[in-house]
Amino acid sequence: MTERLYSTDSFLTNFDAVVTDIQEVSRASGQSLWRVALDRSGFYPTGGGQPYDTGTLIATSRSGAELIAEIVDVEEDELGEVWHHTLKPLVAGTAVRGVIDANRRLDHMQQHSGQHLLSAAFIQICEARTVSFHLGEASSTIDLDVDTLTSGTLEQVEERANQVIAEDRPVTMSIVPRDHAENLLAAGELRKLPPRQGDLRIITITDFDCNACGGTHVRSTGQIGGLHLRGLEKVKQGLRVEFVCGLRAARAARNDFNRLTEAARQLSVGFEEVPLAIQRLQADAKQAAKQTLKLTNEVAQYQGAELIAQTPIEAGLRLIPLQLTAANQVDASYAKMLASKIAAQAKQTIAILGWKPEDASAPATVVLSRSGDLEFDCGTMLRTTLATHGGRGGGSKDMAQGSVPVEKLATTLDELAAHCRGSVTPK
Repeated sequence: MTERLYSTDSFLTNFDAVVTDIQEVSRASGQSLWRVALDRSGFYPTGGGQPYDTGTLIATSRSGAELIAEIVDVEEDELGEVWHHTLKPLVAGTAVRGVIDANRRLDHMQQHSGQHLLSAAFIQICEARTVSFHLGEASSTIDLDVDTLTSGTLEQVEERANQVIAEDRPVTMSIVPRDHAENLLAAGELRKLPPRQGDLRIITITDFDCNACGGTHVRSTGQIGGLHLRGLEKVKQGLRVEFVCGLRAARAARNDFNRLTEAARQLSVGFEEVPLAIQRLQADAKQAAKQTLKLTNEVAQYQGAELIAQTPIEAGLRLIPLQLTAANQVDASYAKMLASKIAAQAKQTIAILGWKPEDASAPATVVLSRSGDLEFDCGTMLRTTLATHGGRGGGSKDMAQGSVPVEKLATTLDELAAHCRGSVTPK
């Protein structure tokens, strides 16, 4: 099995090794993906919520020419072997130099060590235990076994974690037999144990946390560089907390500052006035929406009266078919409003309205309404007609609404008109 150099030195980013095995994983469009095993490696394989390391393997020929194989993935198989995925093949027995992406490694160490610290702080402040951890590209998350957390509790946890970071406590690694680890767990000195047997790697934050873990970690809490909580959401097993550490926290703060600066500029206010300015905008928007709705109702009322005046009653019915479009600067809700106004203003009247969106791939809207003196069921008639054209809808006896493919809109409106003429009998 590969000797895992990162287990004893997380800051190691260069090492020498020998290729022990190589296998072709896949081939597509003439390009093969290979996996390479080494006698020793500093590359961390995906596991424990932490992603793999990236970097290169460099083989040097007798002539001095270098073959540089980029590492695109690192995984551990079910037998515990570490495989390095690359697009370039290497021959078994070849001596190579491994170069790990130092920035990615440092980032992962900061986030993973920060997770240990954060999980311990949640236990200390509110007895909330971590049930899972995920280290993402932009932020990381832990899932906690609790249903609620107050903003005050989150602030306490964040402050406690950053206090420990500022104290620059040592972060140490030790290898212990499983029975010793079980004794530590029983004594309450160890946070949790994995199911695997054999010796275990224990990561300890002095006088704060002790946990079994195979990931890469900093040497002291000060190297975590700061921890900031970014979000909280409900998940199946409890609550998910989003956080960033170290350089990620600095970048997040810088991005937040830039966005706040731009918001303040757009609103022509200072930073501290942005919340109040947004409240004013929301109040103005709410008032404008009310006024717009009032005016739209009036327009629908007038248009409905005009359509009624323009459409005579024939054979005891007034049918008002009308196709509206987004180009008329109206939306689907206006079609429903107009149909309602028509039905309310006249007897012996049926409105058959369609609305066609600008996006040809989006469905069209169909609305059917009737005056109160007619007896047919709009919901049943509309639902039956739309079904024959791949649409769907329904509603009450007085009014119904549905959708149909745009190319079927005109045909659907014609069929509804024909059904009304043939089956609706005025009182």
